[in-house]
Order: sequence, then C-alpha cells, then structure tokens
Amino acid sequence: MGLFSTRDWNVIAVIFERKDMYRVNGNRSKGGAAIKTRDGAKTHARTIFWAVFDQKRAFLEGDAGPGASIVTPDIVQRLKRELPTNMTVQNILKLLESGQTAMAAKPLGWTGYPKVEAPPSE
Repeated sequence: MGLFSTRDWNVIAVIFERKDMYRVNGNRSKGGAAIKTRDGAKTHARTIFWAVFDQKRAFLEGDAGPGASIVTPDIVQRLKRELPTNMTVQNILKLLESGQTAMAAKPLGWTGYPKVEAPPSE
C-alpha cells in the first residue's frame, strides 16, 4: 500500500450457530480498525471461516477460524470455495458497500449444511 492509502475493508465471518444454521456477520471498517475487525473475526471461537473483501468485492484474504473444528473439513473447504459467490454474502457486501450500515448479519443461505438424520422409525 502506498503512503496515503487506507484500508477500507468488508470483513465477513461465518459463525457456527447450530448444526443446520450458520450466521454471516459483516463489518465495514477503515484504517487501523479494519485490522482489529479482521483479527476479531479470525479469533472468534465460533468462526468457521472468515474473509476480507475490498469495496469492489475483490477477495483479499481469508481462512478457517477456530470454529472450523466444530464442522467437518469438507464443510470448511466448501465454504472456502463458495463464500465469495454465496448470495447471502453478496447481499451483506452490497449493504456494507452502500454505506447504509457498517454492520450486518443474516443466516447463511447455503446448500452445504450437513444432512439432518431422520429419527429411527419403530
């Protein structure tokens, strides 16, 4: 980054809520606050995957978080691959980019949740 450039990031964290629902938290931060926001997402105990995007929706960085141990490695890999194009993530990024809000959260609409096992029939 140049001498006068500033960070203006949208930080996304996929948070484990329950086995069949994850939440997408998004925060728009600038400058030093952007680093703190990213680090908070990286270290949150239930973060499955975190990502940083610029204001043009370019993926800058991202990785599995501490909550990745709660789910299977396949889920983490699928989130890593599909997160930038996921509609819920795109909608949150759109809200953050518009300046309407600096924070947004929604349940993750996604087909990769583990299949719910049916109770045994008697």
